[in-house]
Amino acid sequence: MMLFDFEKPIEELYKQIEKAKETHVKGKVNMLDTIEQLEKKVVELKKTIYNDLNAWQKVQISRHPDRPYTLDYIENIFKDFIELHGDRNIADDKALVGGLAKLDNQPVMIIGHQKGRNTKQRQMRNFGMANPEGYRKALRLMKIAEKFDIPVISFIDTPGASPGLEAEERGQGEAIARNLLEMSVLKVPVVCIIIGEGASGGALGIGIGDVVSMLEYSWYSVITPESCSSILWRSWEFKEKAANALKLTSKDMLEMQMIDKIITEPTGGAHNDPETMYKTVKSELKKILKELCETDINKLVNKRIEKFSNMGVYNE
Repeated sequence: MMLFDFEKPIEELYKQIEKAKETHVKGKVNMLDTIEQLEKKVVELKKTIYNDLNAWQKVQISRHPDRPYTLDYIENIFKDFIELHGDRNIADDKALVGGLAKLDNQPVMIIGHQKGRNTKQRQMRNFGMANPEGYRKALRLMKIAEKFDIPVISFIDTPGASPGLEAEERGQGEAIARNLLEMSVLKVPVVCIIIGEGASGGALGIGIGDVVSMLEYSWYSVITPESCSSILWRSWEFKEKAANALKLTSKDMLEMQMIDKIITEPTGGAHNDPETMYKTVKSELKKILKELCETDINKLVNKRIEKFSNMGVYNE
């Protein structure tokens, strides 16, 4: 199990639990009471630590290698998933997956960024950084959903859109801008959930929805803390300071009315108890979709446009 620096006190308790279990297995001493007490201490300590995290620590949690990704949510929440490939123009972008599925008996169109678990997968998925064809594939799937009156669910988890020269040559900016326009007037319910990283236009490209939610330890910002630090201070050493200044946590986003709700994670983060996280997300999705599907679609679109139009502060 990978632990962060701020979780070191928990690591010490885990070591004590392992030693107690070894002693118990050898049959020398009955250590069951001790093990139970230590496990209770772990739970209490986790609650204490996770109730007092700063912005940078939450960014670290959002990047935990064991954190559930889009395909994990699809596998554990939905049924009958059929992945649809390609943008019908250039290629099939592996960094952005999508397809038809059922949420219980409700047909849905799912779109989401996908990272990899190992080096080979990360290269294939381009670390979850989609190219223009990824966003064009997403738009193609959203238009199919609109044609057949199927709600759209997007899972956002990306450090940003692919920044390569080839992506720019193929129209990265245009592809993302087109998605912003089309999603704002899409005539089906759209639900967006930031499950990990939500950076820049890469996140916005599939992030315009009637309800935009964030998992408790995810983040959402125009730029990563590292990139912000390198621009302002010419060094990555100030990434923690940048994270605090960017106001990128779910709590900050809700206070600024950039999102609609926060989905609580299990103590220790989604990676610590994926099964509970899947159940929570499924329950939230069912409640949200029930309400959205009962609303007149024209009212829904007008409300969506109004919501995003009112974001930000400006002077005339």
